[in-house]
Amino acid sequence: MSLGKTTRASVLAGAFLMGSALVSGCTSTTGGAATPAPSSPGASSEPTSDANVPKVASPLDASKYESDPCGLVPADELARLKFTDPGEPRQNDGSAENKAGPNCGWKIKGEGISLLVILGTGNRDRGGGGLAGIQADYERPNGVTKFLERAPDVEGYPAIYWDTRDRRATGNCSMAIGIADDLAVSVVTGGYEGQQDSCDAAQGAAAGIVRTLKGA
Repeated sequence: MSLGKTTRASVLAGAFLMGSALVSGCTSTTGGAATPAPSSPGASSEPTSDANVPKVASPLDASKYESDPCGLVPADELARLKFTDPGEPRQNDGSAENKAGPNCGWKIKGEGISLLVILGTGNRDRGGGGLAGIQADYERPNGVTKFLERAPDVEGYPAIYWDTRDRRATGNCSMAIGIADDLAVSVVTGGYEGQQDSCDAAQGAAAGIVRTLKGA
């Protein structure tokens, strides 16, 4: 399975990008989103074949949000998703769970529903960024990426579903949106009823992120 194919298939994907460590969602104590263990594959970070990965025709500049990852999701989209409490930002402080890049999490109290957004600048800076990094990790024999499937484009930008396994039916949906050839934003939702509502929430948040980066 390559990212260039549009057919849906249950094939391998998982923790965010090759050569990086990532917690792909909040822990079970913070709302029920996915929590694959951080991993640091030792394989080369050579990029996968360009033919396997859709190119980003109009890269977006996310540099201002490296210090404000919570600002990526617009307030109206958070309100639509019923996240009323402020997000909790975490910067790349060197800990394993934050090596992928700055991130921000939201929770709906009492409902176990969560949203996590990760700006993958850490992966980019280590040479494993963008959708190409996820594809390359999937293609490696010892890669941690165990589920990978092309998702509908988000506001004109290529996207994938990814995870250590396909957990969408249990209400946990993980997406990555390529905003540049070497940079992706990951969106993880957890605690929903099933695949449709969890991925609808992820796609809505992802669309809001792209609109933010376009300056809309």
